[in-house]
Amino acid sequence: MFIARVVGDVVATHRHGELQGRKLLLVRRLTTHGHEEGAELVALDVIGVGVGERVLVVQEGGAARALSKSARVPAQAVVVGVVDRVDLVDGEVPEEGR
Repeated sequence: MFIARVVGDVVATHRHGELQGRKLLLVRRLTTHGHEEGAELVALDVIGVGVGERVLVVQEGGAARALSKSARVPAQAVVVGVVDRVDLVDGEVPEEGR
């Protein structure tokens, strides 16, 4: 599981049958201090979030299928929560990381 920011919506008019009617998001992993890093990843949205939100992402096929309630859904990553705050051992995440 990791923290990411939703950076966009993914529109795919032709898709696998198990993905029909499901929202796809483009997310980018965040560092501990809230800075975006690495490449974007397409994730299945099972909770209804929007662009700009910080989210929890599960990236593992078995967990993704269990959370989507279908053993046949072709998803490797699923958005499972909205991050309200992150507190570090040495203090709170800086304002720009919120």
